[in-house]
Amino acid sequence: MGKESKSGGCLGWLLAIVILALVVGAIVYAVKQKMDHANDNKPSPVPGPPGAIDKKYADALKIAMQFFDIQKSGKLVNNKISWRGDSGLKDGNEANLDLSKGMYDAGDHMKFGFPMAFTATVLSWAILEYGDQMAAVNQLEPAQQSLKWITDFLINAHPKDNVLYIQLVVSHVVVMDCIENMTGLYVIMSILLFIVSFHRVGDPDLDHKCWERPENMKEKRPLTQVNITVPGTEVAAETAAAMASASLVFKTSNSAYSSTLLKHAKQLFNFADKYPASYSENIPEVATYYNSTGYGDELLWAASWLYHATGDRSYLDYATGENGKQFASWGSPTWFSWDNKNAGTQVLLSRLSLFGAKGVSGNSGLRNYRSSAEGVMCGLLPKSPSATSSRTDGGLVWISEWNALQHPVASAFLAALYSDYMLTSQTAKITCGDHSFKPSDLRKFAKSQADYVLGKNPLKMSFLVGYGDKYPQYVHHRGASIPADATTGCTTGFKWLDSTQPNPNVAVGGLVGGPFLNETYIDSRNNSMQAEPTTYNSALIVGLLSSLVTTSSAVKSFT
Repeated sequence: MGKESKSGGCLGWLLAIVILALVVGAIVYAVKQKMDHANDNKPSPVPGPPGAIDKKYADALKIAMQFFDIQKSGKLVNNKISWRGDSGLKDGNEANLDLSKGMYDAGDHMKFGFPMAFTATVLSWAILEYGDQMAAVNQLEPAQQSLKWITDFLINAHPKDNVLYIQLVVSHVVVMDCIENMTGLYVIMSILLFIVSFHRVGDPDLDHKCWERPENMKEKRPLTQVNITVPGTEVAAETAAAMASASLVFKTSNSAYSSTLLKHAKQLFNFADKYPASYSENIPEVATYYNSTGYGDELLWAASWLYHATGDRSYLDYATGENGKQFASWGSPTWFSWDNKNAGTQVLLSRLSLFGAKGVSGNSGLRNYRSSAEGVMCGLLPKSPSATSSRTDGGLVWISEWNALQHPVASAFLAALYSDYMLTSQTAKITCGDHSFKPSDLRKFAKSQADYVLGKNPLKMSFLVGYGDKYPQYVHHRGASIPADATTGCTTGFKWLDSTQPNPNVAVGGLVGGPFLNETYIDSRNNSMQAEPTTYNSALIVGLLSSLVTTSSAVKSFT
């Protein structure tokens, strides 16, 4: 009897202790949840000046920046690429213009105004937002020099208010370039991308039949133009955006040049707006390569940059008023690319409301842009209820077979920007359905895409040429594939295209097209779908890497 009572008493005490532990645990959990909820609403600290350098991203940025030098046309100054030399020196001669500068579009020798202008706009944006971080790793000056190489060309390509020349420089463009079949035949798809005052330099038929170094080009370079008779709103507006954004980059260091850029930007925007028409429809040949799906997004993009460059409220009203309702796709997230600028415009204009820019309170259009930008962010975050399912198993956002890396890199760049806007404006979170996310979540996504590109993928391979121990060796690039001392003509260089040997020259910094959805990559020079780098991809990866090199607060105004 005594033993049983003692045992029962022990059990009672044990039960009481368990219940007490559960109660205490519940209280602790409730308090923790409350504190976590409070922390969710508490903004993260504002970053100060550039902090510690992340060597991985710094090294990658230095490599990525070199591809701009590889792509330069014209009389090269302080040439750092041993296998490159002067080229395209006579471009524009038939119109008494100097169109020798600018950059080749990809692995060809064409200068396409539309994507080239987009390259300049994105590079300008990266410099404006992350110039201090570029400077921390000695890359600000190279970025500015590469930008000016493009804008020098754009200025000369716009000799009159309503005329803009786009030079399809060099002699061989193959954007779907070539596909080698079982018999070794080279199937060429016509490509011809002209831009705004679309003055084309080069014969696309001849271009597609050539595989040679740009330094050896001897083919004809005919010109074509977009004007009031044959307008091209997309290219005119994108070039206006490029010049307006670049005018901000050079405003302090070269005020006269900045003023020149701004004058051209205003003229081109007026041209684009006054004569609305798709260049793809007016010049059907361009649709094979850089077919535009509409020009409204470029008009909004250009107006937004002109507002930042001038402070003229009429440009903001243009973007946020009826034109915004018609073209901005508010509430319908889109992918940022050379063709569609809406997501970029939404993020760019969000900075006005996030930073409380003077005189913009109560602008419903701006609220729509910010709401739409957050919709874009919600689509990118993997744990968001509205997250896109278009991803590889390794986590890469994957939208297109051709040039697959453009969309994830562009998206990551926008995510990094929005994260920094939130930090600087002390915005604690964004809401996606019943979930909320912090700036750190956006930065984590941006890093995941950058890391995938740099080798954290199933292939354990970097898609940034020259970075890491393993990267593509058979890059689809004419200059890189032919020895610098080789003497080749238009057609005799095809032996280098078909060579089984790796490229003799490394296209350092080139961001190739990228993997298929199943995360395979065919390292073949004939595989232009995956193995061809583009100049505009370089602008995007430079922007992304610059954002990750270190931390710093975002500038509240570009002026």
